Amino acid sequence: MAGASQQPQPSRPAAAAPARERRAPRKQLGEFLVEKGLINRDQLRVALTEQKQKNERLGKILVRLGLASESVLRDALAEMLRVESIDLSRVVPDSDAVALLPEELARRFRLLPVAYDPNRRVLTVAMSDTFDVVALDQVAALLGGNIEIRTLLASDAEIQGAIETFYDHGFSLAAILQEIDAPREGSAAAQVQVDDDTSQPLVRLVDALLADAVRRRASDIHLEPEDGFIRVRYRIDGVLRQVSTVHKKFWPAMVVRVKVMAGMDITETRAPQDGRISLALGGRTVDFRVASQPTIHGENLVLRILDRRSGVVPLDDLGLPDDQLTLLKMLMARPEGVILVTGPTGSGKTTTLYSILNYRNDESVNIMTLEDPVEYPFPMIRQTSLGDAVKLDFAGGIRSMMRQDPDIILVGEIRDEATAEMAFRAAMTGHQVYSTLHTNSALGAIPRLLDIGLRPGILAGNIIGILAQRLVRRLCLECRQPHAPSDIERRLLGIGADESPQLFQPAGCERCHGTGYRGRLAIMEIVRFDREMDYALAEGRSLGELRTLALARGFRPLADDGMRRVLAGDTSLEEISRVVDLTEHAMGIGR
Repeated sequence: MAGASQQPQPSRPAAAAPARERRAPRKQLGEFLVEKGLINRDQLRVALTEQKQKNERLGKILVRLGLASESVLRDALAEMLRVESIDLSRVVPDSDAVALLPEELARRFRLLPVAYDPNRRVLTVAMSDTFDVVALDQVAALLGGNIEIRTLLASDAEIQGAIETFYDHGFSLAAILQEIDAPREGSAAAQVQVDDDTSQPLVRLVDALLADAVRRRASDIHLEPEDGFIRVRYRIDGVLRQVSTVHKKFWPAMVVRVKVMAGMDITETRAPQDGRISLALGGRTVDFRVASQPTIHGENLVLRILDRRSGVVPLDDLGLPDDQLTLLKMLMARPEGVILVTGPTGSGKTTTLYSILNYRNDESVNIMTLEDPVEYPFPMIRQTSLGDAVKLDFAGGIRSMMRQDPDIILVGEIRDEATAEMAFRAAMTGHQVYSTLHTNSALGAIPRLLDIGLRPGILAGNIIGILAQRLVRRLCLECRQPHAPSDIERRLLGIGADESPQLFQPAGCERCHGTGYRGRLAIMEIVRFDREMDYALAEGRSLGELRTLALARGFRPLADDGMRRVLAGDTSLEEISRVVDLTEHAMGIGR
């Protein structure tokens, strides 16, 4: 990376004086936020009380309590201090700039070199405290005084996350594995002892695995014992990928380390267990849901990564076209009824529901959820986690929740008749209910609900709309290659003989680890239930008749949304066919 792929765009005009010559105004942050209407007096009072108990920065407390976001706080501080700010999530630092400052200094003073102009000899540095004279002196001394330093304000979390991403790690997986593989004296049993020196690399190995998986945007970590070795795999963009192997003799120590971190019973090896790990990585808290399963070669461990930064997507960033986004917001504006999100396991249903709740979450509504378990905590939302330790099921939880004066209810999943009946009863009594179903299409939720035991008369008039979705891998923007569409691609995409659109196919590069894909996106179909659809449902019309009626009202099937993504260059036709049956689409059925 010879230079920055995107030049940093400050959110405020450049200040004339250098950062170290400016002086911060006397106004307090809390008072400034109240004046701007970003928090109220009561919230400030709560944060100040917490500050006296925890002895933390007010900004950090506001973010932790969910009273302000990192970006809002950063921009408010920049305005108050009259300095420039930068959103590091939208910037790739210049490699030449990163090379000028060592990682140790960047971590110690919470700063990140962003860009370097060799002609003007100006180094742009993002800092969490642009008035830190000691840090600026250290940087100036290191650079030799021949380079001017330009400072931009960024949040702690953004800086720490960027350091994890753009600096080489001394705490690398490869280095620890090399250390472990070096010949050592002693038995495998001795390595399980916590006080033994040979166990320390294994402790660091587990920690490095967790950090590496988060850095590579994995959703799951698989630690799988075989006959003579341990296979380590990450699920990245929905596909499992082997990243390493470790000798079997180290497995007991690794299992103990994970179980201790997750609060699990280290003496129980013959029964499945569940646990949870919470770590601070890259300046933010990341949770890991741990599950163990006995196998013939030992306990198999799978860790689900719950990273709120990637797990909660703003509604406007779901990638829906404008008409579909407007339709979804219209469905959400209905005061009562049921909205269902359907799809197979791993299709992003929870992410979509969280995006909807996050969009609706404000002081004017009371939102309550029943989840098994709670994956991402939200401020101002009352979340209840179901499980073996809680003597409560979905149906009983909805019944008790109705006495809590909710406006919006989220039920993690409709699994049986009792849950479905209570969810629709809540909708009939004036509540908006969101839930999920495991079906292959939006309209496929209707026969599923009928099979569970609900009557068509209960469904009609109470279903607001149904969403179905899949997750597909996004083409890597660094290496995707254009190609001319084949005859079958022209037919599937509806391309005329005289048209020559630019399609793309995966290639593979270092940035995407040779896969040709980096990240995922959702393709969706949305069915809106209006009066005519309700009448057809109450009359017991067939699924085919409901589909024809929905198509006449602008319903756009999953395959059509997938074709839109292919034509936009976001993904490939091969990737769409991996998650959606294109047979009917190819034959022109249902159009």
